[in-house]
Amino acid sequence: MVERLNQGKANRREKGAAAEQAACDYLISRGYVIKDRNWRCRSGELDIIAAYGDLLVIVEVRSRSTGTRFGTAAESVDFRKVSQVRSTAMAYLHYKQQEDKELRFDVIAIEMDGGMGTVSLQHIEGAF
Repeated sequence: MVERLNQGKANRREKGAAAEQAACDYLISRGYVIKDRNWRCRSGELDIIAAYGDLLVIVEVRSRSTGTRFGTAAESVDFRKVSQVRSTAMAYLHYKQQEDKELRFDVIAIEMDGGMGTVSLQHIEGAF
């Protein structure tokens, strides 16, 4: 039973990493410059920090497998997650001494197939 639980966690981590890589590839193809990935502090983690011109963009990546019954990836960004990402972003800006940067919060929602391939990708600019 424990082995099966660990397999599930590893599989989830692999799916998350695959989704984040797909999001980075997408952003780079659109002219974004990736500054940081998986930046962590006490208040949480930021999936992707990118620059788009003079704008600093904090990107929350959410993924779902095709056919899940628990709503879309984009719908999984709730009030608690928004609050956590915002407070972590403020810590990031302070740590990097970039409090004066213009900031935008985006969500990239990815639907994945069983082989961890991207079925669909939705980029929601200024999501929150």
